[in-house]
Amino acid sequence: EFNPYQKGPDPTASALERNGPFAIRSTSVSRTSVSGFGGGRLYYPTASGTYGAIAVSPGFTGTSSTMTFWGERLASHGFVVLVIDTITLYDQPDSRARQLKAALDYLATQNGRSSSPIYRKVDTSRRAVAGHAMGGGGSLLAARDNPSYKAAIPMAPWNTSSTAFRTVSVPTMIFGCQDDSIAPVFSSAIPIYNAIPNSTRKNYVEIRNDDHFCVMNGGGHDATLGKLGISWMKRFVDNDTRYSPFVCGAEYNRVVSSYEVSRSYNNCPY
Repeated sequence: EFNPYQKGPDPTASALERNGPFAIRSTSVSRTSVSGFGGGRLYYPTASGTYGAIAVSPGFTGTSSTMTFWGERLASHGFVVLVIDTITLYDQPDSRARQLKAALDYLATQNGRSSSPIYRKVDTSRRAVAGHAMGGGGSLLAARDNPSYKAAIPMAPWNTSSTAFRTVSVPTMIFGCQDDSIAPVFSSAIPIYNAIPNSTRKNYVEIRNDDHFCVMNGGGHDATLGKLGISWMKRFVDNDTRYSPFVCGAEYNRVVSSYEVSRSYNNCPY
């Protein structure tokens, strides 16, 4: 069955542990040129064609530079990715949710602007969100409030309440850090996972013996987290079932049974 969104070669575990087959460029998005968020850095494949759009938020007091890994890694596997700076460093999750939406709207606007480096590169119907900590909480609030989004990846998410997520219908992969003392998994990531309805495709993977920053640049888990994150976006933003084994199946099971992962939950199959 033909999938118009499918891109790139058939996935392998080793290929998903590094940057992908797409040459990319990045450009700064100045704070003064946008409204509704604080600018950031845009990553995009140089090859022609249209790509799903992903907006990524850093955490409390964090800048876009803390999440460059995700911008580069996701873009190199065939997405247009905007890692945002927030309006202030201290914005709460609900504000970050609105800023992620504004960032995706900005990508849609730039897609129609002939002077933009992403002119005609964005499939505005296929949007996704991700974020760290308060940005993770914000990404899931954005997904809750915009059910047309295709995927969400909250990383070490923090929000004042997990019950806020009982109506999430967007496929969600949550990353937790076992030794997180800022957003402890038993009061944050796991209750958030449990709050998401079982009718929603959801997944939780926890990194062993690491702290709140295990998902960021230099966290030491790029191969594993990248493989899972790329595969989640490919499976649900691109509707590419070639990636199913990596989010729910033999390849996924190999990852979550490794020493690096302390705990995982899912409601496979998908």
